[in-house]
Amino acid sequence: MIIAIAVHEASVQDRDGAKLVLEHLCKGFRRLQLVWADGGYAGQLIEWTKKRLRCKLEIVKRNDDIKGFHVLPRRWVVERTFGWIGRYRRLAKDYEQRTDSSEAMILIAMINLMSRRLASEKHF
Repeated sequence: MIIAIAVHEASVQDRDGAKLVLEHLCKGFRRLQLVWADGGYAGQLIEWTKKRLRCKLEIVKRNDDIKGFHVLPRRWVVERTFGWIGRYRRLAKDYEQRTDSSEAMILIAMINLMSRRLASEKHF
């Protein structure tokens, strides 16, 4: 489930957008020590996260020696979550004109998913 979100304009580079979500994440979860990220977030963001947020940003890299499809450790969690979000018609494409309404729609989708899971559990 999503614990922090930051939606930004397409003109913002991913590494700069990551700073937004990492700040939200680390403020809300002070005991957080490790965050996994895609190879596109390597570079200065690792040092920035260590100094500013006192948290370790670990890059999940793919192995160039392996040919074809290979599941990367922890990367599947992100892709699975994108799949869940894509099931909601309003989130299947970018219909929103404001970033705050996009964030709200994603949170509503996650609340819906969580409430359905909780309701389907059998209580003894």
